[in-house]
Amino acid sequence: MILAIDLGGTEVKIGLVDEAGTIHEKSSASVSFDGYRTPIISTMKETVKAFLAEHPCDIRGIAVSACGQIDPETGTVIGTNGKIPHYEGTCIKAEMEDTFGKETWVLNDANAAVLGECFAGRAKGLQNVILITLGTGVGGGVIADGRLLNGKRGIAGELGHFTLRADGPLCPCGKRGCFEHYASASALVACCETASSRNGLNGKIIFREAEEGNSIFRSELSAWIRDIAEGLTGLIHIFNPEMVLIGGGVSAQEEMLIRPLRELVLQKAMPRFTEKLRIERAILGNDAGMIGAVRFWLDCHKEVITA
Repeated sequence: MILAIDLGGTEVKIGLVDEAGTIHEKSSASVSFDGYRTPIISTMKETVKAFLAEHPCDIRGIAVSACGQIDPETGTVIGTNGKIPHYEGTCIKAEMEDTFGKETWVLNDANAAVLGECFAGRAKGLQNVILITLGTGVGGGVIADGRLLNGKRGIAGELGHFTLRADGPLCPCGKRGCFEHYASASALVACCETASSRNGLNGKIIFREAEEGNSIFRSELSAWIRDIAEGLTGLIHIFNPEMVLIGGGVSAQEEMLIRPLRELVLQKAMPRFTEKLRIERAILGNDAGMIGAVRFWLDCHKEVITA
């Protein structure tokens, strides 16, 4: 059994996962309960201790999916855009190995999600896959020829931060008009609140009222889906995947999001790129990070033994 951890900006999820990707026990806890005065790595370690006390198990190792830019060789957080205090520069691998004495491997959460979907989810067995998650921002990961695309520093796959519109607003990453600004679920909410002069909206309200005939929300949804399709088409032309997966809470909206998005992308992309291309909803949900982290641990452990 492998101890799997999905460390996010607000919550840490912990589970016991076998080598087939099945989760046997899991729990979660807040890491932002005191406004990050307690470093999230400290909160994570204390939560793991409590979890292992409640679920005693002889674990083989520790697999961590973590938010931010992660150097997978050292297991260090090397970038966060300053969003989480006391986090950037944390060597998660060393912290966990020193505390628990178990081999630990760490990777970015969006990369873990796409690995999880290819290991035990919608894309199981496929070799070329893109996953984008539509949430507060836009995350992503790429599997190319059966392997996670890491890049030189292990931080490839920032699919929310290419320019969709050069004259767009300034992004926290320093660029203008990033895909994330137009394609995130947050962007949809902001546009709907502006167009309707309403506050306190969320994805569930918007999709429900659009389905019931709210013309303002229908119009904003259509514009939002067009922007997502524009970005996805470019990614498809770059990576030539066999499947594109859409993650995030809004991905459950098959008729109002996935189907029209699929139709638009298949219309816009060059014909050869759409041959046998599938655009589907990711199915592992909040478990994808833990399952993908375990897949990464198994791959790294095998490589270390082989070396």
